[in-house]
Amino acid sequence: MGKPEGVRSKLRIYLDILRVIEEEGEAIPTHILYKANLSHDRLTSYVGDLEQRGLIAQVTRGESRAYTLTPEGRKFLKELKRAEAFLSGFGISL
Repeated sequence: MGKPEGVRSKLRIYLDILRVIEEEGEAIPTHILYKANLSHDRLTSYVGDLEQRGLIAQVTRGESRAYTLTPEGRKFLKELKRAEAFLSGFGISL
Protein backbone atom coordinates (compact mmCIF):
# COMPACT_ATOMS: atom_id res chain seq x y z
CA MET A 1 0.00 0.00 0.00
CA GLY A 2 1.25 3.46 -0.93
CA LYS A 3 0.65 6.84 0.56
CA PRO A 4 -2.80 8.41 0.31
CA GLU A 5 -3.31 10.58 -2.79
CA GLY A 6 -1.94 14.09 -2.33
CA VAL A 7 0.54 13.25 0.45
CA ARG A 8 4.06 14.37 -0.50
CA SER A 9 7.22 12.72 0.69
CA LYS A 10 9.88 14.71 2.51
CA LEU A 11 12.10 14.36 -0.55
CA ARG A 12 9.34 15.75 -2.80
CA ILE A 13 8.93 18.76 -0.49
CA TYR A 14 12.70 19.36 -0.52
CA LEU A 15 12.60 19.23 -4.32
CA ASP A 16 9.67 21.69 -4.46
CA ILE A 17 11.45 24.17 -2.16
CA LEU A 18 14.75 23.91 -4.01
CA ARG A 19 13.03 24.43 -7.36
CA VAL A 20 11.32 27.60 -6.14
CA ILE A 21 14.64 28.97 -4.92
CA GLU A 22 16.38 28.00 -8.16
CA GLU A 23 13.63 29.62 -10.23
CA GLU A 24 13.80 32.91 -8.32
CA GLY A 25 17.53 33.04 -7.63
CA GLU A 26 16.80 34.47 -4.20
CA ALA A 27 13.39 33.47 -2.88
CA ILE A 28 11.66 35.15 0.03
CA PRO A 29 9.87 32.87 2.49
CA THR A 30 6.39 33.99 1.35
CA HIS A 31 7.10 32.98 -2.25
CA ILE A 32 8.46 29.61 -1.14
CA LEU A 33 5.43 29.11 1.10
CA TYR A 34 2.95 29.71 -1.72
CA LYS A 35 4.79 28.10 -4.63
CA ALA A 36 5.77 24.97 -2.67
CA ASN A 37 2.29 24.81 -1.08
CA LEU A 38 3.43 24.64 2.55
CA SER A 39 2.14 25.91 5.86
CA HIS A 40 4.35 28.36 7.74
CA ASP A 41 5.33 25.74 10.34
CA ARG A 42 6.29 23.17 7.72
CA LEU A 43 8.18 25.79 5.70
CA THR A 44 10.19 26.79 8.77
CA SER A 45 11.04 23.16 9.53
CA TYR A 46 12.05 22.20 5.99
CA VAL A 47 14.02 25.39 5.33
CA GLY A 48 15.84 24.80 8.62
CA ASP A 49 16.70 21.25 7.52
CA LEU A 50 17.96 22.42 4.13
CA GLU A 51 20.03 25.20 5.73
CA GLN A 52 21.52 22.82 8.27
CA ARG A 53 22.50 20.41 5.48
CA GLY A 54 24.24 23.25 3.64
CA LEU A 55 21.92 23.13 0.62
CA ILE A 56 20.50 26.65 0.99
CA ALA A 57 21.75 29.83 2.62
CA GLN A 58 19.88 32.77 4.07
CA VAL A 59 20.71 36.18 2.62
CA THR A 60 19.66 39.49 4.10
CA ARG A 61 18.73 42.48 1.95
CA GLY A 62 18.02 45.40 4.23
CA GLU A 63 15.23 44.27 6.53
CA SER A 64 14.11 41.36 4.37
CA ARG A 65 15.54 37.89 4.14
CA ALA A 66 15.65 35.46 1.28
CA TYR A 67 17.15 32.08 0.52
CA THR A 68 19.55 31.06 -2.20
CA LEU A 69 21.00 27.74 -3.29
CA THR A 70 24.53 26.94 -2.24
CA PRO A 71 26.85 25.18 -4.72
CA GLU A 72 26.09 21.95 -2.84
CA GLY A 73 22.37 22.72 -3.13
CA ARG A 74 22.66 23.16 -6.90
CA LYS A 75 24.44 19.83 -7.16
CA PHE A 76 21.84 18.11 -4.97
CA LEU A 77 18.97 19.59 -6.99
CA LYS A 78 20.57 18.48 -10.25
CA GLU A 79 20.86 14.91 -8.96
CA LEU A 80 17.29 14.95 -7.63
CA LYS A 81 16.04 16.04 -11.04
CA ARG A 82 17.99 13.19 -12.66
CA ALA A 83 16.52 10.69 -10.20
CA GLU A 84 13.03 12.08 -10.81
CA ALA A 85 13.45 11.70 -14.59
CA PHE A 86 14.75 8.15 -14.18
CA LEU A 87 11.88 7.13 -11.91
CA SER A 88 9.24 8.73 -14.11
CA GLY A 89 10.46 6.48 -16.94
CA PHE A 90 9.13 3.60 -14.86
CA GLY A 91 5.93 5.36 -13.87
CA ILE A 92 7.17 6.12 -10.35
CA SER A 93 7.10 9.57 -8.80
CA LEU A 94 9.05 11.00 -5.86
